[in-house]
Amino acid sequence: MATTTASLDIPQSPDRVWQLIGGFGSLPDWLPYIPASELSEGGRVRTLTNEDGGTIVERLQAFDQETRSYSYAIEQAPFPVTGYLSTLTVHAVPGRPDASRVEWSGSFTPVGVSDAEAEDLFHGIYTDGLAALLKTVSA
Repeated sequence: MATTTASLDIPQSPDRVWQLIGGFGSLPDWLPYIPASELSEGGRVRTLTNEDGGTIVERLQAFDQETRSYSYAIEQAPFPVTGYLSTLTVHAVPGRPDASRVEWSGSFTPVGVSDAEAEDLFHGIYTDGLAALLKTVSA
């Protein structure tokens, strides 16, 4: 099993950042390469459309409003992995009520690629996503 994590400090309060990213269907609000998200099964499944018109289906596995965290699994996607589980969390930064640390992590089993290649793929997705989040909250 391969894993990767990316994190970024955001100059906004944890509650403000969570308000933007904490909804399971909210990716289009802050992630420009995901222009559409459609919720189904009572909000537990999201069908994402990427910029190229491709589809990714993800299922919510855990949601915790208090700790500002949710985890999801990929059910269908064009990625060379199986058993994908990811968690997005907004942490408080000690001593800085006006700052958040957003962490995006994932674990998965590569299929047809090395662990390093799969880790690089998702690390890039997470890093680019967090940079887009910073740009969105800074606008």
